Amino acid sequence: MSKGVESSQNEPLVRVVKRTELPYGKTVALRLAAVFFSLVAGGIFIACVGQNPFVVYGTILSGACRSMMAFQGTVKIMIPLLISSLGVTLAFKMKFWNIGAEGQIIFGATCATFFALFCSGWNHVALLIVMFLAGIIGGGLWGLLPAFFKVKYNTNETLFTLMLNYIALHIVSYLRDGPWMDPGSQGFPKIARFDKNASLDKLFGIQFGWLIALALVVIIYVYIKYTKQGYEISVVGESQDTARYAGMDVKKIVLRTMFLSGGICGMAGMIQAAGSDITLTSSVAGGVGFTAIIVAWLAQLNPFSILIVSFLFSVLEKGSSVVQSNFGLSTDCADVLQGIILFFILGCEFFIRYKFQPRKNGHKPEKEG
Repeated sequence: MSKGVESSQNEPLVRVVKRTELPYGKTVALRLAAVFFSLVAGGIFIACVGQNPFVVYGTILSGACRSMMAFQGTVKIMIPLLISSLGVTLAFKMKFWNIGAEGQIIFGATCATFFALFCSGWNHVALLIVMFLAGIIGGGLWGLLPAFFKVKYNTNETLFTLMLNYIALHIVSYLRDGPWMDPGSQGFPKIARFDKNASLDKLFGIQFGWLIALALVVIIYVYIKYTKQGYEISVVGESQDTARYAGMDVKKIVLRTMFLSGGICGMAGMIQAAGSDITLTSSVAGGVGFTAIIVAWLAQLNPFSILIVSFLFSVLEKGSSVVQSNFGLSTDCADVLQGIILFFILGCEFFIRYKFQPRKNGHKPEKEG
């Protein structure tokens, strides 16, 4: 048997190959089709658990926006998701796979909590500014750590950032059960609620973190699109060799960008702790850091698209909680429904970028004689 025939037989029957860029209209059509089929598949699941799919979907929408209080609850969910999605976008633009937004949120919240607990007598505005800075610096340092090891020792940033999530979580558990335990909790392990002086003020009935999140959308867009640093991030993401050839300091760009990425996530943690939870808990991130990765990719790393996608995710999250209470469904059912919708939407993104290519038939094997 010839070498060419042998190599063609060793080829897989089907290969995944990168597509050439699809026309804009076709891309939009594929995404709309994915949303439609996800709703159909979700409807089948809802019917299987004995509920009317149309009623349940209507409840999700109305549950998220049926009243001012419901809408405020949706925005409250959206704030940390939007901010952390913007944070990981900076790293992803550089093709630095920051899977540690969860830990950066937690550590940023932890650093801000120190000032909330032990400096609550300060001037209100000064205290909030210091808490913001502490959240940004804490999250930034938590993001800088894997970046340093990446540029120094070429470690795997995906595993490094992922492991740091659990370290940050256990730091909170240690503080909650030890040095920062609320003395008035009668032995129950929890951190005391923040004094009103250390809590974020409200604007239109919602803690003003929403205003910061909207401002960040514009700031990150301008930073990526129109600044020298944003251009450097894009070049490093495309090719580090090209960036070096152009005279860019790749190590400095990686370190700077990861500090900013982690700092923005740390700010989300501070806002969540001081604006929504009014304390520090082990659930301060609550999976937001992982969801932010999905939001950023679905939005094609575009800050304004991230705003829309994070709002839709928040509607789904808030509406699902109303469905649970109204129809007596367990939390698992709501999670399955969200998972089905995400499966179709993420699957669509795969087919936009890649396609399956069957093996081409080569020479027929020669008969041995």
